[in-house]
Formats: sequence, C-alpha cells, structure tokens
Amino acid sequence: MSEDTEKTPLVKTYEEEDEVLTGCGATLPCNPRRPLHRYLVLIIMCFLSFGSYFCYDNPAALQDNMVRDLDISVGQFMGFYSWYSWPNVILCFFGGFLIDSVFGVRVGAIIFSLFVTVVFAMGSFLNKYWLMCVGRFIFGIGGESLAVAQNTYAVKWFQGRELNMVFGLQLSFSRVGSTVNMNVMQPIYNLVQHHFTGYKCLGIVLLVGGFMCILSLICALALGYFDKRADRILKRAKVVFFEMKFGMDPKLANSVNSLVYIISAIASPLFGFLIDKSGRNVFWVILGTFVTMACHGLLAFTFVTPFVGMAVMGLAYSVLASALWPMASMVVKQHQMQAIQNLGLATISIAAGSIVDSKGYLILEVFFLACLSIALIAAVVLYLFDAATGGVLNKSAKQRKKEREIAEEEAEREKAIN
Repeated sequence: MSEDTEKTPLVKTYEEEDEVLTGCGATLPCNPRRPLHRYLVLIIMCFLSFGSYFCYDNPAALQDNMVRDLDISVGQFMGFYSWYSWPNVILCFFGGFLIDSVFGVRVGAIIFSLFVTVVFAMGSFLNKYWLMCVGRFIFGIGGESLAVAQNTYAVKWFQGRELNMVFGLQLSFSRVGSTVNMNVMQPIYNLVQHHFTGYKCLGIVLLVGGFMCILSLICALALGYFDKRADRILKRAKVVFFEMKFGMDPKLANSVNSLVYIISAIASPLFGFLIDKSGRNVFWVILGTFVTMACHGLLAFTFVTPFVGMAVMGLAYSVLASALWPMASMVVKQHQMQAIQNLGLATISIAAGSIVDSKGYLILEVFFLACLSIALIAAVVLYLFDAATGGVLNKSAKQRKKEREIAEEEAEREKAIN
C-alpha cells in the first residue's frame, strides 16, 4: 500500500478488487463500484430531506386554519418560522462538528432525522401555543443539521464526479417536499374536519403530516447501511490534511478542525459588540482578512502546531463576520446578500474539492491564499474609495450616532412644520 502524501485525495480507494462480490451483490444495482449503484443511492439521498421540508412548510399550507383555530395573530403565526430558525443561527456549525467528530455521517443522519414534529402537533391538539413553539424549536435543531448530513453524503459518494448535478437534484427534491405539502395538507384537513373541529382537527392533521418525517428516518437508515457496506467493499478511508502533515490521529485532527467553529461561536458576539461600539467596519475587515492570510500561511508553510493557526483563524472569522455583513447591508439588499454568499460557498467548495483530488492540500492552501490576497486588495481599494467619497462605510460609532441624531431632529422638525 502506498504511503499517504499531501496529494492523496480526501476519499481514496485501497485495493478495490480485494473483496470478490457474489450473487446479488455482484449485480450492477448492488455493486458499489458501478455507477448504477451510486445513482440508486442518490435517489435515497434525495428523499432524505423530503420529509423534513414537507413538515417545515406545514404552517404555510394551513395558515388560515391555524390563525382561525388557534385564535392567534399573523405575528404569532410567523413565530413558528422564527422558532425553527433560531437554533440554526449556531447549531448548523455544531451539527457539522457533531457529524465530523462525534457521531459520523451515518449515525448523525439517523439522529437528526428523529427530530420530528410530534411536539408541534401535540401543542396544536392541546391548544398550547407555547408548546407548538417548543416543537418548532426542536424540529429546527434536527432539520438543518440533517441537510448538513445530506451534503456530507453527497460529497463522499460523488466528489470528483457529478457533484454539481447531485446538489441540484437534492435541492429540487427538497422543493418537491414543500410543493407536495402545499397541495395535500388542506385536503387532509378537509377530510379530518368531518370528525373533529377546531384546534383538535388541526393537531391531528399536523400529526399525520409529521409522519412524513418517518420517510427521512427510513432513508437515513438505508443510507447508513449502504454507506457502511461501500466502505467495507471499497476500503474507503478518509485521509485529511492534519493527519498527513502533522501526523495526528483522526480524533485529534477532527478536534483541530472544529476549533474554528467553536471559537467563532463564542467570539462572534463579543467582536460584534466591540465593532458596534467602535465602528470602522472596513478597517476590521482588512484586519480580519490579513490575519486569516497569516493563519493559512502558517498552516501551509510551517510545522507550528495547527492549534495556533486554527484558533487564531476562528477569531479572524468572527471579526470578518461581525464587520462585513452589517457593512454589506448598507449597500446591498438582504436577499442579494444571501444569494452572493451561497454563490461563493457553492463555487469555492467545488473548486476546493477538485484541487485536493488533483493537486493535493498544499496547492489548496496556495489557492486559499490567492483568494485572500484578492479579498485583501479589494478591502484596501474599498477603504480608499470610501474615504474619497465621504467615508460612509468606515465611520466611527460616534459619527454614526451623531448623524442619526441629526436625522431624527430634522425628521421631527419637518413633522412639526407639516
């Protein structure tokens, strides 16, 4: 067996022909070495999030019924979506960490698929609004983390092959789940209404809809089986950067890899408070970008313990997140911000995977340094342009407060005149 080097792919195959398959296992649909088997697994992979998205939009399909039967306002109704989203402000990071370092993708997908909407349905059946909010919160913990597990499966099975198509199909099937929900929940409500009325009818309908999450659980169990079987037959082994360069065992390497997320989860609110008090967003963006470049250089070209580089990178990430997005909101509409972010995540992830497979981790770090150099130049140009045009983005907190007070006084003066 050849030794691992920095050019070793993320997921590689050792001696694929060691295990001879017989019977059904040797046929095209059951042989993980054949494309047909991967496509059949892809179908299960796509349905993994079907039930989750179906249940996510249950409130939208029954909005009029919910507002009437529960006697709640539209604001309270929209709270169901807020309570789903709140845990995912942070827990998507921890979901990825748990999948990477604690559970693994197979167990993680099964656990997260168990976060169903039973509590939400029971809250409706008992006419307890607070219990429904708790149910949506619990469902939110599992829903987005399940999407992380789904993406992990996609990369593991299709990296270097049809990954773009796979991500597109997964997104399409998720939307199919939402579409089916919109078209079937109201007829189910009308049917149940013959036997129950009011909030009890609504609770039973939501419980029936919640059973769609069982489909996600079945898919998670099936994927776990096929993935474990493929690992055994193909003798797939993860070989990652910290293991190869620094000689770490997989557990320690995963701990290093998770440092960025743990530190940023703690430091982001602190740096956000600091930047709110000081202002000067462009300066903080330049500083965060420069420090991130230094960290990648440290990881790529030295043998200093990676704990240092990853810990400092977590701090730099917190600075960038706290300074960049508020600044971007001053000049870009919110939906455009999200689109730009998702475009960057999609393209860079694909490029990074291709570089690792073909050139290795050292070239990947050089690629990251090149991207950061472009970002640093762009930040400096933005600083100079902003200074030349009045300094809107890089104003201090005191300047912004003073301008806000002047604007409020002028508004009150105009209101008094009118």
